[in-house]
Amino acid sequence: MTSRQLTSLLSLAPVPGEDVPGVHGSDRLHRLFYGAIGWPFLAFSLWGGTRASKRHLLSRIGLEEDALPHLGSWKADTGFLHRIVDAIELLRPAMVVELGCGASSLVAARALELNGGGRLVSYDQHGGFVNATQRWLEEEGVTASLRHAPLRPAASGDWPGSWYDLHDVPDSIDLLIIDGPPWTVHPFVRGAADQLFGRLRPGGMVLLDDAARPGERVVARRWRRRWPNMRFERVGGSTAGTLAGRKSADVIPLPRREIAMVAGTRRVAFAAALLVGGWLLHDAAESVAPPVQAATFVDEAEASYRASLTRQAMLSQPESTLLDRTELSRATGLSLPVIPADWRVLDVQVYPAKSGMAIAMVLQTDKAETVALFTTRAETPAERLPLLDRRNDRSVAYWEEGPVAFALTGELPTARMLSLSASLASS
Repeated sequence: MTSRQLTSLLSLAPVPGEDVPGVHGSDRLHRLFYGAIGWPFLAFSLWGGTRASKRHLLSRIGLEEDALPHLGSWKADTGFLHRIVDAIELLRPAMVVELGCGASSLVAARALELNGGGRLVSYDQHGGFVNATQRWLEEEGVTASLRHAPLRPAASGDWPGSWYDLHDVPDSIDLLIIDGPPWTVHPFVRGAADQLFGRLRPGGMVLLDDAARPGERVVARRWRRRWPNMRFERVGGSTAGTLAGRKSADVIPLPRREIAMVAGTRRVAFAAALLVGGWLLHDAAESVAPPVQAATFVDEAEASYRASLTRQAMLSQPESTLLDRTELSRATGLSLPVIPADWRVLDVQVYPAKSGMAIAMVLQTDKAETVALFTTRAETPAERLPLLDRRNDRSVAYWEEGPVAFALTGELPTARMLSLSASLASS
């Protein structure tokens, strides 16, 4: 499976002869109506991400340029694959469990090799696809355990539709990747993945693909109710949306009867919404809103500037003046601009950011001016030409270069900030 192979529009059809559970009339009704309101999200998900983002992903995990097939449609897009690498770099997990194998399996397995050598166990309902993907991973020189898990009638009444016939599931999971089954089984089908949340270790993470779709939004709301000590957040950077959940200590799930009550309430609400259409249209319109705006990025950049100046004033927080561009790029997936030879590096730090990792640098220009360069994943509506904003009497110039966004902050006149940022952007 390489970039020379095309991606079909629909998800894989059941293999002839496989035991596929029957579909109830209510499931067909849900698919009909959620398909009707979800078609904009399905159409948008046909785009698998920019070529630059794909090249950067492959470079980040050390794979050849044609190692991945064409992405999008029922396959994960580059944004979700970057999120997987972000999570593995952050957690250094010993055990990753994946629901729905494919391109994400190769990316996760390769990222694990580069970040501690954890183990990947992946499940998929298509036996032939599991075998083909296993051979593909072996050809690429990575190791993972891919397992056939046919769909069976759901054993629990919490979630409608069918679910994987899982076997030999690891007792302790550090990262759970959910990219299956397809919504055509049922719009809420991926909600049943919460039966594995009890196996997540404290600090473990869940990544749900296609989180912008109306069905997955309902799933997310139910998860938030059932798992109050897990923090779920929509994060940007992918065409279909990503829901990230992080488990804290002492997580106590709500009783099963409360889940059943919530499910019943949702059915009533759904029936009422079909009559008036308002709830469905509102939910669809709400999903279109972009998760990250330029204002958020500028706020993060200005906050990192303040934090960097605070560090410089503290004796207990020594600065790191060593700028190793190769190591920083390998660890964070971010490429830094060339710093002018007559500038000094005063501090270099790696920070968490809303879009993943971020690099904050404090620099001294050739005129002894102090500025801070903030670098993170590109999710703003900026372009290569720097734009200017103001925060707390500070000028913030921000721009993008491919999949990376930059912001230069300083207490300087706007004209000077634009000149400095333009010199960095051109490098």
